[in-house]
Amino acid sequence: MRNYFVMGAAFCVALAMVSCKSSESAYKKAYDKAKQQQTTAQVPTQQQTPTQQPTTVAPVQTVTTTPVATNETARSENVTLVSGAGLKAYSVVVGSFSVKANAENLQKKLNAAGYAAQIASNPQGMFRVIASTFDDMNSAVQSRNTLRAQYQDAWLLRK
Repeated sequence: MRNYFVMGAAFCVALAMVSCKSSESAYKKAYDKAKQQQTTAQVPTQQQTPTQQPTTVAPVQTVTTTPVATNETARSENVTLVSGAGLKAYSVVVGSFSVKANAENLQKKLNAAGYAAQIASNPQGMFRVIASTFDDMNSAVQSRNTLRAQYQDAWLLRK
């Protein structure tokens, strides 16, 4: 009885291995179809015939606008200013420490780099190092994106 069970299990495993083999022809068909779509999607260049008059196109004026930060999220915390000039509605946090001396070291580094860095603490005892603070969210988002080049975990704090 046990021999039949072992042989049946071996047969099932072998069948599973054979049926899971990928079909190279299916991949080749998909590749050929994508290649054909790519070549037909390319627009051939048009050549002017001598009877056609060239058309003039007016230049397009581009207007750059500041993107509205509608899908950005800002974490709300009740923080108390420990060191600095004062917080506005939106701040960019670049570091969070449980030891105040570590926060002060990062604050000194940011001040030397030209930022008006501040330290705030939350009720849980964490010291947040704030690199910049703004009245509007768009400016805070732009500052955060700039700071992320050096501080990848920079985030927005809403007071």
